[in-house]
Formats: sequence, C-alpha cells, structure tokens
Amino acid sequence: MGGIFIGRLEGKVAIITGAASGMGLAGAQLFAKEGAKVVATDVVVEKLERNVNEIIENGGDVTALQLDVSKPESWSDVIDKTIRKYGKIDVLVNNAGIHIAKGILEAELDDWNKVMAINTTGVWLGMKAVIPHMQKNGGGSIINTSSIAAIVGGIGDGHGAAYSASKGAVRSLTKHAAQWFGENNIRVNSVHPGAIFTGMAEAVGIKTQENMGSHYNGKAALRPYAGESMDIANAYLYLASDESKYVTGLELIVDGGWTTRS
Repeated sequence: MGGIFIGRLEGKVAIITGAASGMGLAGAQLFAKEGAKVVATDVVVEKLERNVNEIIENGGDVTALQLDVSKPESWSDVIDKTIRKYGKIDVLVNNAGIHIAKGILEAELDDWNKVMAINTTGVWLGMKAVIPHMQKNGGGSIINTSSIAAIVGGIGDGHGAAYSASKGAVRSLTKHAAQWFGENNIRVNSVHPGAIFTGMAEAVGIKTQENMGSHYNGKAALRPYAGESMDIANAYLYLASDESKYVTGLELIVDGGWTTRS
C-alpha cells in the first residue's frame, strides 16, 4: 500500500551559493529532491545553468542565477528576483568559497583579500541580505560553510593562511548571528567539512575519492579517508529542515573523525 511522499523541505525556498559544482551542486540536487524551491547561484553561469537544467529535467523546481558573493549589488539582485518569483526566503546556504594554497610568508595581500572577500565577506553579505526577509517571514535557517581549518591546524587548511583565517571568521560570525537573531526564530549553524572529493580536488590532479583519501590516511578515521559532496549536502539538509528546529550555533563537523585525533 503506497503513501504520499512529503519531502523534508516541502514548501521551503532555499538559496544556495557556489552551486555550479561540488557541495553546492549536491545541495541543490538534494534540496530539490526533498521538495524545496531552490535558487542555485554561482559566478560561473554556463556550468551552473547546465547542471540546473539536469535537476529541472528530473522534476526539481530550481532557478539558476548569477551571483558574485563579494558584491552587495549582486546579492540585492538575487534577493529581489527570489522574492519576486517565490515570495519568501526560508533557507540560505552560504557554500561558495575559494582556496589559495599559500602560507603566511608566501601569500600576497591580493591573495589574502580575494579569499577573505569570498569566504568571509560573502557570508556576511548573504546574511545581511536575507535576514530582514526571514524576520518578516517569522524565521528561517542560515547554514554557513566553514571548515575543519577553523578548528585545527596542519594540513587541514591545505597550507592556506587566508583560507584558515576566513573559515575561522565564518565559525565566529555564525555564533554571533545565532545569538543575535534567535529571538526572530532564525537559526544559524556552520558545517565544517574535512577532506571532501570535489571538482576543486580534481582541478589539482586528484582523480578519485580513494586517491584523495590516500593522502589523509592517519588523519580521518573512516575509510576511504575522504568524503564526497553528498555527505556535506546531507548535513545541509538536516540544518535546513524542521528536524533541527531547536538547533542553532552548532558546529556540524563532517570529517570522518579527523578532528577527534590528538
């Protein structure tokens, strides 16, 4: 005897940044499958539209919009179009981010500013843009993508000084927002991925999840020592859904046990 499937995000409107590939794309795919109306955004438009069209062909309600998370006017455009089309915003996933593998002595000021502009300023601008709409709507969920680089040192930050600093800032900013907007029923949580096999890893020559994991044997506890994008998307789903209605300020670590090692 069959039943009616009701998705975990049925009726919710979600904006996801950095959704052209990797964790953001996995989030868009999963959110659409679970009934959300998804606004998938990225600065890379052609790839975004191509992947969004595949989700639409599979029955998802997804809109692709260009967004430079470091620009306030770009956020305003996305918010305006989202409100015009869907009437509200329930969820924001601040997933977009970049990494530059330069330490304190190697990095130049331009490197530092570029990483901070996207990874940290972009998160702040996103929250600043959506919170007034969530306040009018009676609540919402904001999910900020940090990293284990905000918690531990060493190769967890990929030798990126600016990356480490930017993700630490996201961790703190999340807690700030969780406290100040809890009275508006706005939940703000951070997700902290460990080694995750994405297009970013492929771009530097890592071909498979297992190949990536081989570099982290002795760090993560769970085989194959590296996760996949859908592992992070599932974390996003929990925090976006009403299942986490009494959860805010959480650091949800998805790292195969990396940060449990002394």
